[in-house]
Amino acid sequence: MDLKALYNITYGIYIVSSKEKAKLNGQIANTVFQTTSEPPTLAVCINKKNYTHEFITQSKVFSVSVLERDTDMKFIGKFGFKSGRDEDKFKGIDYKIGITGAPIVLENTLAFVEVEVINHLDVGTHTLFIGKVVGLENLKSSTPLTYDYYHQIKKGISPKNAPTYIPKEKEKKEERGKELKKMNKYKCTVCGYIYDPKKGDPEANVPPGTSFEDLDEDWVCPVCGAGKEDFEEI
Repeated sequence: MDLKALYNITYGIYIVSSKEKAKLNGQIANTVFQTTSEPPTLAVCINKKNYTHEFITQSKVFSVSVLERDTDMKFIGKFGFKSGRDEDKFKGIDYKIGITGAPIVLENTLAFVEVEVINHLDVGTHTLFIGKVVGLENLKSSTPLTYDYYHQIKKGISPKNAPTYIPKEKEKKEERGKELKKMNKYKCTVCGYIYDPKKGDPEANVPPGTSFEDLDEDWVCPVCGAGKEDFEEI
């Protein structure tokens, strides 16, 4: 069974944020969708292990920021591969507090929606939170970042707690019987990003054909910001 076929289901890339008393947190999410138009309601699917899940469960509110296509990968990595339990994700970020009290990320954002939870559904590893829209605003006119663009152009990967995450052992089974050309690629042990010397790192001005060994010592993972010492050859 080729689970990668599920990648053809269209998604966007969003930041879902919430609050818990005086604390703020947010995360990258791709499973965000409108459920009804009158009244307007929205649903998000959040992993139960995520810090944001705790916040939404307690406060019953969340916001959704729609990211633009040119969003920097380090910005995505800050909200997608780091935990709010370990650091303040909103430090140095352009945001505001909305009418629900939940934070709204304004940086790299095309539009935002504010939601009050009216129902939820337990879906195993995740919870589907459904809420009524209480506020929304368009901030700029541009192209939204889609999940497909994130994978195909930005070479992003799915965090382990994402609904669309495919365990590596399953990917290996799908590749069984295929001959793979050995390449000097390196994998980030923090987020799983693969550095491919054939492609380089265009966003960091690293041209194609640059070996991992030739990268500057202060080069960092474009997704999570980990240093070269956190990479391993594959």
